[in-house]
Amino acid sequence: MAGVLERGLGRRNFLKAAMATSALGVGATVASCSGDHVGATPAAGGGSGNGAPGFGGTVLQPDVGDIPGKHYVKSTPDSILWGYVPSVHDEPVLRMKPGETVTMDLVSHEGIMEDQGRDPVSYFGGKGIDEKGVLQDAIDIAAEYSRTERDFKVDGPHVVTGPVFVEGAMPGDVLKIEPIANDLRVPYGVVSSRHGKGALASTPELGAPDGIVADEVMPPLDVVKPEATDPMDLGNVSVFTPVEDGRGVMASGPVTARFPLRPFAGMMGVAFSDGASPTDPRLNSVPPTLGGGNIDIHHLGTGSAFFLPVRAEGALFYAGDPHMAMGDGEVALTAMEGSLRSTFRLTVCKRGSGDAPSVAFDYPWAETEEHWIPIGLSDPDGLAGGGVSGDLNVAMRRAVVNALNFLEHDLGMDRAIAYAYLSAAADFALSQVVDRTVGVHGLIRKADFG
Repeated sequence: MAGVLERGLGRRNFLKAAMATSALGVGATVASCSGDHVGATPAAGGGSGNGAPGFGGTVLQPDVGDIPGKHYVKSTPDSILWGYVPSVHDEPVLRMKPGETVTMDLVSHEGIMEDQGRDPVSYFGGKGIDEKGVLQDAIDIAAEYSRTERDFKVDGPHVVTGPVFVEGAMPGDVLKIEPIANDLRVPYGVVSSRHGKGALASTPELGAPDGIVADEVMPPLDVVKPEATDPMDLGNVSVFTPVEDGRGVMASGPVTARFPLRPFAGMMGVAFSDGASPTDPRLNSVPPTLGGGNIDIHHLGTGSAFFLPVRAEGALFYAGDPHMAMGDGEVALTAMEGSLRSTFRLTVCKRGSGDAPSVAFDYPWAETEEHWIPIGLSDPDGLAGGGVSGDLNVAMRRAVVNALNFLEHDLGMDRAIAYAYLSAAADFALSQVVDRTVGVHGLIRKADFG
């Protein structure tokens, strides 16, 4: 239980949180999901196109600054997993009642990775960041993590915080996850492109994949050195990205791009796999599964709701891979990765209650104030199914089928008419093409059914 605190809100934090959640209040406890599914109004802290989130001016070291949740989970070397997600048998770091809120200090892997020296003080110092501007939990994890032996070429990169046991959650239920705050812990992030990964990655034989030529591979073939034994010599590319006036800033010669931030946890999940050991390939943090995990859908910021089928008692919720901004596709490999202080409301939905979309009892589902979001994965079982498929056609088909099932079974549309509606009015987009299991999500406008 190290690193876990329970806190009352206090009037100031309650009022602040209530504004962000349309008077529901961060500390409110509800026993079941809202029949309206989305219970929070999108706030300026994140989400798709909602407000202008930015850095609040204070580096959010552990225990520093506002901690709005009823519970607080820090990321410490002896409590996080690095590169792997919890199994259905893992012990929780926290137990909480359904409807309560938990604040998690999420740590970005960028700046602590082996190809960056596994020394965030040195790495970020080289970018002009004073040691006081480097998160202590990132420093501690880089220096002291020993729960599993790191293998840079095999392990996932993500720092995974949790799991959290939600009382009353049982296999067959749905866990409703509502992000109600995503605060930037530092005023900078990093976007990385690593050899053999990303939309323009080379083949294992250092050739060009179908559709492009060798000169179009990224990172460039004349830069990467896959034979290197030291990860720092591999030729991977990381782009340091400061935050200025609520925007990410990338400068290249005479050109400067300033883009809006959309902070969200790229990884939100529940325990899905049995896992024979902490480093069982089925627990690798990279591919998303039916249990969520590295889902990488940028719409899942503040004010959204994410629904996941429960496989383990207590659900065993975890989060990680904090993003400050991400475009559909996440083409380079990573988003603008940067540590966040994220607060979630976790609620249990029972089958037959009408509290969650029917699709969510079998497959991840999401929604925002404006959209229902069907999701499709190319290989929803990940390595638990014997391998990982990156076929976008499979992901697209599943997203469309999930959309049809929702429109037919939850809204009562004729299936043929629903199919025609999706073709005429819904948008389907690539969530990401870089997580081995690739993802597609749809956007169905709620206003169309007013």
